[in-house]
Amino acid sequence: MEKTSKILIACNAILLLGLIGIYVIHFTGFGTKSKVNADATEPLIKEGGLTVAYVNTDTLLAKYEYAIDMEKELYAYKDQQEAYGRKQMEQFQNDYQDYLKNGASMTLTQQQKKEAELKQRAEKMSTLEQELSAKILERQMSENTKLLNAIFAYIREYNAANQQFDIILRKTFNDSPTLYVNPAMDITDEIVNGLNEEYRNVKANQ
Repeated sequence: MEKTSKILIACNAILLLGLIGIYVIHFTGFGTKSKVNADATEPLIKEGGLTVAYVNTDTLLAKYEYAIDMEKELYAYKDQQEAYGRKQMEQFQNDYQDYLKNGASMTLTQQQKKEAELKQRAEKMSTLEQELSAKILERQMSENTKLLNAIFAYIREYNAANQQFDIILRKTFNDSPTLYVNPAMDITDEIVNGLNEEYRNVKANQ
């Protein structure tokens, strides 16, 4: 549960930056075909003639199948990297203990060579955890970018095909910029259903 919350928080944080900035979409697998949704929410016209809707990104990330699959893959990758780190450390410790036990039977040249090797490996072990953490973070950022590109691309195409909303807001439980939004403006289910349909089609054609 705690791990899931961290992933959702990370995705939401990046999503916030993307929604308030100028986001260039390069993702080519999703969001490439507009579909008119006969059941789409009718735009609400507010003061000034603006049409407004919102998406609950907590719900979206919890129900979007691509996000769910991505989360599983990220945890598997994290576990893989951590297992690799543990294996390297255990192997080093075993080799070090073996040298302490049997080093006296080696020639001086062999001892010097082995000690140089162990010293080099010890230096590598001291930075291995940081290197693996950096790889995990890089992978997470890369996957999050793909996820957000898919979401932004689909919302853009959805809006062009169905609504022409002037504004689509982002709503979350923890850091929503609004205190109240009319539930009639909620298009979360439509977006989630469309994203999932699109993702299933992409998976089926892979």
